[in-house]
Amino acid sequence: MTAGLSVVGLSHSFGDHPVVCDLSLDVAPGEIVSLLGPSGCGKTTTLRLVAGLEIVQRGDIRLDGELVAGRGVHVEPERRGVGLVFQDFALFPHLTVAENVAFGLRQARDVARRRAIELLERVGLADRAGHYPHHLSGGEQQRVALVRALAPAPRLMLMDEPFSGLDVRLRDQVREDTAALLAATGTATLLVTHDPEEAMRIADRIAVMRNGRIVQVGSPATLYDSPADASVARFFSETNSLRSRAGAGAAPTPWGPLPVSAAIAEGTAVDILVRPEALSIGPVGKGVTAVVSTVRPLGGTRLIRLRIEGMQEPWLARVPARVDVSPGEAVAVALDHAHVHVFAATEASLPR
Repeated sequence: MTAGLSVVGLSHSFGDHPVVCDLSLDVAPGEIVSLLGPSGCGKTTTLRLVAGLEIVQRGDIRLDGELVAGRGVHVEPERRGVGLVFQDFALFPHLTVAENVAFGLRQARDVARRRAIELLERVGLADRAGHYPHHLSGGEQQRVALVRALAPAPRLMLMDEPFSGLDVRLRDQVREDTAALLAATGTATLLVTHDPEEAMRIADRIAVMRNGRIVQVGSPATLYDSPADASVARFFSETNSLRSRAGAGAAPTPWGPLPVSAAIAEGTAVDILVRPEALSIGPVGKGVTAVVSTVRPLGGTRLIRLRIEGMQEPWLARVPARVDVSPGEAVAVALDHAHVHVFAATEASLPR
């Protein structure tokens, strides 16, 4: 039997509107997989189907090899052995922190309390066991919600936008703490988010969804460095766009020819996407000439808007803070090919 979560051929519609289309995905024990996509792409419906909150119309869902949904089978959510964590935490306000964590445990009261204290110790909240949720910060409430879901030792953890209610600095720390705890407990985890940075910071693998389908699955590095199409590339960061046409294995650009996949036929229109960090700035004469429009300090980096010779739209460069340029200054722009992606042009990939 395969341990963890296995989803095969999952499809679901609301009336005549398909929201999940032939989706297949695995999550191994101890692995965090993020379903990433814009609002309305079907990721939360997928999570609800896996949880048992929606009845599967087509496809199979297995947990540790056991069929829990599909082929006429529907195991109730409370019998699937899944933990759920949502954005609003859903802690019981009339119960203490320890009582919240112990709530779902079918054990003697003293055994359940020991289990609750043990988990609270792992997230640094044992000293808050007797407090009520309204005494806790947002980050503390999120950690309590997490350990409450982990208390019954679920086969699978399901998390739907669990960090979106936290402020930016706190969010980063809580995400790291959550990832460490899930790894330590060996819990298979499926996390839904619309935030690509969040997915990259916490997930071992990311499944990018669009219009109910998974369009690419891979490690954060793979999806960032080798996106399957222009939409995936743009989803992970801002990009500069240049339209060109494929020649014999290359496409002309102001920086010279760029390699084109052999799958793109000669003469095909291509969109060349360049991430801001692919651009470097130096003295005039050592690259393509441009004029600086604006400079925005971002701590360790600067975001520079450029008017590049021969291009209608402004381009963005993200450079180290030590690069000292001013609006109106003429500069030369060089290109790092490692952060450039070339795709056959489609209407969906037109510059936005």
